[in-house]
Amino acid sequence: MSDLDEFPVVTEKAESYLNERQLLDYRAEREDCLEWLLTFGKTPKEAVGYAPGTVKPRCYRMDRFYRYVWDHEEGYTVNLSHDHADSWMGHLARRDVSATHKRNCMKSLLMLYKWLHHERGLGEWEPEFRFSADTSTQPREYLTRDERRAIRDAALEYGSVPSYNNLTPTERDRWKRYLAQRFEKPKEDVTPDDWDRANGWKIPSLVWVSLDAGLRPIEVERATVSWVDTDNSVLRIPKEDSSKNRERWVVGLRDKTAEVLSKWCQQRRNFSMYDNTETLWLTRKQNPYGSSSY
Repeated sequence: MSDLDEFPVVTEKAESYLNERQLLDYRAEREDCLEWLLTFGKTPKEAVGYAPGTVKPRCYRMDRFYRYVWDHEEGYTVNLSHDHADSWMGHLARRDVSATHKRNCMKSLLMLYKWLHHERGLGEWEPEFRFSADTSTQPREYLTRDERRAIRDAALEYGSVPSYNNLTPTERDRWKRYLAQRFEKPKEDVTPDDWDRANGWKIPSLVWVSLDAGLRPIEVERATVSWVDTDNSVLRIPKEDSSKNRERWVVGLRDKTAEVLSKWCQQRRNFSMYDNTETLWLTRKQNPYGSSSY
């Protein structure tokens, strides 16, 4: 059984549609679908599943499709038909959104109906038309210099808390309650070390290194401490870990970024979740960052 903790099995928007019994039914349906896609989906006869990085973003679009069906069927259902898929394709065709978005939604729909065909006995669905890829030679998404500066600044503020010694007892009690929720531990177990953890260097290093190196989500997921060379302000990415997988990749970092990364590498040694792994950054649930969590 696959670990679905990092997948949006039931999104907040979907949950707002559903009563308790519908929620139970929808969650079971989604879990069945995701389990099959991850285990068998790519090549069912050979039990080869899709990569988690492929399924995760499409999982959100499948959820959006379900909600579209509920809006147009006057209520909840998981009994999908070819007409539902054709209707959503027509809806997408009329929307003023990018060709890339439309194509990604179509791929998500094909994946969902592949599962319905193999596991629910629905006939194969073939779209009446297909959205083409975006052939523009311009970058689809980019950050301006001002936006990059703003993101760097935001990373320094994200999740930070006031200094423990600068708080009154009343203020400290309020922040202890916040940190207890954030780190999922009893309030009475919150210590000054948790203040240091909240003001740590993980997020700044993750964001700054990603911006400097242009890391793709899969490279963030694969990143290990062995890549890090802060003395020379570079990352040394092995050929097998580069998303292009062409050659060993040495990418430069700004000196300030290297300093932040060095602080994080020193700090991560103090967290027990990193004791048995070389992974450079882990989520709160002790998993490498996938595309969704990243």
